[in-house]
Amino acid sequence: MLLRQNKVLSLVGLATKAGRTVSGEFSTEKAVKSGQAGLVIVSEEASDNTKKKFHNMCTYYKVPLYVFGTKEELGSAMGKEFRASLAVLDEGFGSALKKQLDDTIERR
Repeated sequence: MLLRQNKVLSLVGLATKAGRTVSGEFSTEKAVKSGQAGLVIVSEEASDNTKKKFHNMCTYYKVPLYVFGTKEELGSAMGKEFRASLAVLDEGFGSALKKQLDDTIERR
């Protein structure tokens, strides 16, 4: 399971290096509402209010949403400090992440 979790974080890092992610509540929300987000990840440590807000928004805009990782894990995968939310803007990275996340979450 740890290997799969590392794969998810590695893919987030690759997508970030390629300039295909945005992070932070405001940027993630903007990406979802503008139709750019292919996938949204919210940290397990995010507040219930934040999780609910993104759940409702992603359901409405039909964007896959995953609750995964700690703020520190997501942040360090992106080469930044803590991150509670991020959006992947690339379809290829989005589908690769979706597959890894589906596998990881099913195995828990």
